[in-house]
Amino acid sequence: MATSAPPRTTQPAAAPPPALESRNRAVPTALRYLGLTVLGLIFLSPLLFMLVTSFKSRVEAAGVPPTWVPEDPTVQAYDSVINSSGTPVLQWFANSMISAGANAALVVTTAALAAYPLARMSFPGKRIVFSLIVATLFVPPVILIIPNYLIVGELKWLDTLVAVIVPTAASAFGVFFLRQFFLSLPRELEEAAVLDGANRWQVFFRVILPLSKPALVTLAVLAFLTNWNDFLWPVYVLFSPEAQTLPAGLSTLQSANNVRYDLLMAGAVIASLPVLILYVFAQRFIIEGVSRSGLKG
Repeated sequence: MATSAPPRTTQPAAAPPPALESRNRAVPTALRYLGLTVLGLIFLSPLLFMLVTSFKSRVEAAGVPPTWVPEDPTVQAYDSVINSSGTPVLQWFANSMISAGANAALVVTTAALAAYPLARMSFPGKRIVFSLIVATLFVPPVILIIPNYLIVGELKWLDTLVAVIVPTAASAFGVFFLRQFFLSLPRELEEAAVLDGANRWQVFFRVILPLSKPALVTLAVLAFLTNWNDFLWPVYVLFSPEAQTLPAGLSTLQSANNVRYDLLMAGAVIASLPVLILYVFAQRFIIEGVSRSGLKG
């Protein structure tokens, strides 16, 4: 009687040694960091060149080909920009800080007060109101310059910082952004506060706003940057040199010193510093606010 051969068993493939596995994992990681470093240098190179040019002399700043390292570093450009009587850069800087800070506070306040009822309350015409607010996002801001100018003129706000603070205090984007964030918050928190005896205002101020800090900070930063970088509107409504904001004032500096690249770069560095510092301190809130605001529509 023939006997059948025993079944052949397959041996599992041997696992790669830990050293080889870690080496295979390290190569893609190193390439990823190398690519990110290269991209970072590409994006930072204009800022770095602006910074080093601001420390060059007038002749070296206009030299061809341009150099990355100043041969004789000097702060003469900053001294000329800051101490020049015809270009009060420090006054422009203060005006921009006041304007952008006040506008950001107003934008956050009006947007939060409008977004909460649109996200959490029920009332007739709610969808229509929200649709009209979102529809204004598609209106080009430039066509509102003349109506806004006439209104500001009637209110006697021309050539004052109020003219660059108040007209953009109602932000349709801010309402849309905060509404999306408020919708992502659990309703159980509000219901618990109501059971404890809180009214609508107390729920809004003591529950919703503290939980919405990332979105509020994000909107404040975006509003600050928008007002800080605004050029067209301040040119229309601010006339005297002392009332100018930084972007409009730097355009005057450029027209008066069209070949003084050292002065232009020094002014650009002064204008960029608050923006960079603000982003460094607020980037955590910005990332969290943007990621959470799109969870629910």
